[in-house]
Amino acid sequence: MHGLESIDITAFRFCNQGLSNPVFDRLMPWLSGNALFVPALIAVAIALLWKGGTRGRLCVAMLAVILPLGDSWICNTLKRAVHRPRPFLTLSDARVLGGRGSSGSMPSSHAANWFAATMIVLTYYRRSWRFMLPLASGVGFSRIYNGMHYPSDVLAGATLGVAYAAGSLWLLDSAWRSVGPRWFPLWWARLPSLRNAEAQGQSAPAKGQSPESNVQSPTSEVGSPKSGGGRAASGTEGAEAAFRISRFALEAHWLRLGYVLIAGVLVAQWIYLACGQMELSEDEAYQWLWSKHPALSYYSKPPLIAYTQWAATRLWGDTQFGIRFFSPLIGAVLGFLLLRFLARETNARAGFWAVFISLATPLLAVGATLMTIDSLSVLFWTAAMISGWHAVRTERLRAWLWTGLWLALGFLSKYTELIQLLGWVVFFACARPARRQLRRPGPWLALLLNLLGTVPVVIWNARHGWITLRHLENRGGLDRAWQFTFRHFWDFAGAEFGLLNPVFLGAMIWAAIAVTRRLRARELPLYLWCMGVPLFAGYTLYTFRALVQPNWIAPGVLPLLCLMIVYWEERWRAGCRGVKPWLIAGVSLGLVAAILLHDTDLIGKITGRPLTAKQDPLARVRAWRKTARAVARARLELLAEGKPVFIIGDHYGITAILSFYLPEAKAGVPDHPLVYYQSSPAPDNQFYFWPGYDGRKGENAIYVQQVHQPQPPPERLRREFASVTDLGMRDIEYRGRVYRSVQLFACRDLRSSP
Repeated sequence: MHGLESIDITAFRFCNQGLSNPVFDRLMPWLSGNALFVPALIAVAIALLWKGGTRGRLCVAMLAVILPLGDSWICNTLKRAVHRPRPFLTLSDARVLGGRGSSGSMPSSHAANWFAATMIVLTYYRRSWRFMLPLASGVGFSRIYNGMHYPSDVLAGATLGVAYAAGSLWLLDSAWRSVGPRWFPLWWARLPSLRNAEAQGQSAPAKGQSPESNVQSPTSEVGSPKSGGGRAASGTEGAEAAFRISRFALEAHWLRLGYVLIAGVLVAQWIYLACGQMELSEDEAYQWLWSKHPALSYYSKPPLIAYTQWAATRLWGDTQFGIRFFSPLIGAVLGFLLLRFLARETNARAGFWAVFISLATPLLAVGATLMTIDSLSVLFWTAAMISGWHAVRTERLRAWLWTGLWLALGFLSKYTELIQLLGWVVFFACARPARRQLRRPGPWLALLLNLLGTVPVVIWNARHGWITLRHLENRGGLDRAWQFTFRHFWDFAGAEFGLLNPVFLGAMIWAAIAVTRRLRARELPLYLWCMGVPLFAGYTLYTFRALVQPNWIAPGVLPLLCLMIVYWEERWRAGCRGVKPWLIAGVSLGLVAAILLHDTDLIGKITGRPLTAKQDPLARVRAWRKTARAVARARLELLAEGKPVFIIGDHYGITAILSFYLPEAKAGVPDHPLVYYQSSPAPDNQFYFWPGYDGRKGENAIYVQQVHQPQPPPERLRREFASVTDLGMRDIEYRGRVYRSVQLFACRDLRSSP
């Protein structure tokens, strides 16, 4: 092994130093990553989806499925297992061009991704090796030349990429050959192999035709009016029966494809969470602490999120995966509800595309990963919307009772549910036929169930001085005079433009405006409009008064997505040719954005310029373990003085994060806490209602505050301790970039609370 390592280092120095020249010094960093790559990738993907036919679409699909899983699951797992240092960390004479990666060196993810892509593209386009192989080899060589990897890292990455790409293609193709004839016989007859897209069946549709065009019209064959007589009538009946059977089979195909998509995404998301790519956010850790203190309600939120996390951690333990386990499952349930709802109200193809579009909408895609109150709120808002529509259509009491239950659970998830009641008021005001329901007990029983869902929150607040109302008043800016401003509007609009996918956001707004012009049109578009527009419009108007967070409109997104699907599906059937290219553009753009949002390190790998903490959307779920380790080191130093040492946080978020990521703190939750929120004379958050550190008189503490520049500690803290000493700033880095700074103080000899 020593001899092989010597050869590896010698080969590295030859490539990194012996071949150095001004041309390579500019070319190799560009090959490792450049700003043109992502736009070019999106353009090529759109071209293949639009003009590449079945072969092009299969190629894009395989790249989109295999490469992210290979990079985040296989390569990153091996890097953590092997833990080989990068060359520039061990060789003092290494030339480094570009950024310095902080992950392991073995294997090279760049080489693995490029050679995997080469293998996939070669499968569908035999002549692609002429440019893909030299390009992949150039990228692999650039990683050595730039000082990022040893030659063996690149060789291992290239071999690994080819292996997992070929293996994944074989596995998916084998699954298709096994399942396709039974589940998708119509499509399998046209495409018997996923690896050989040119092996089409004889029944393939002509170029430019949709699969539905192969379904014969009831009057297109035997039984057309030209045949004449009773024979014609008999033939017509047979053709109509065949037509109905074909349409039923096609609907079943789209439904099954939707089920496969939902199940596949669910498994992929669980694998992604198990890999630990994202650490917890402050709110997730905070609500995990809630789950350890069961209550009827909490300072700022209803109780259901706490009980959901309690159930998940009982199954999987107090781990990141355990806390987030239900989030992908909720996403899968939402996908199933959308698929079945639109399949029943329009057709199964529309339901499938609704599921696919939700995956290409960044806000919904990320929402199916993080476990927050929005996940539960969107679930029960959507469930109430679907069961409510069923109740309106069937006038069944049972459907109304289910609607009331979902509304109650929605309120216990997030107070935004109250706006859904406003949507019902607008619907009954605009839909005259539906108003007869108000003369029956169904809607009123649903409302009663909804009101019963508020009882736990009301009881808890009555016992605690209605603190939640005061918090919401302060959070919404209602305690301040209204000063008209456009600043918050532009911030809100810019965030929604990116999070809701600009293509789909435009299509939603167009559909909503079209329905607004004829509010007394068909009931389904009107109903969907009422379930989404009031929430979206209300918060948009509120931006002229105060700051509105982008996720506040999350429950109204799926109703607007359904409205968009219903409206544009009708336009497509009416002959609107622009629907298909815009759908392809939106899906391509959205899937790329969703993948990058799950691993923003890919941006640095692609462009060669890693994001800064301010630019990184995942900054709030990164570098928390390192933060906890920095605090733990300071605590150990203070422990050497011989007294017990606890920790105080300046914010509920850092307090919760340290409680989770410090092993000794997690072990003490909830009965013997090690981390506390700083004491306060009035409630600031839920920590006020839990035991504080006033019972630890005479002990020492480490006070932690997140600041950009050194700041003095709170005066209240100085009064509580005999002495407070500044330990200085700690810069917390992630992959060589500072993501946050914390200032630590040594607090000695707790006296008493002021």
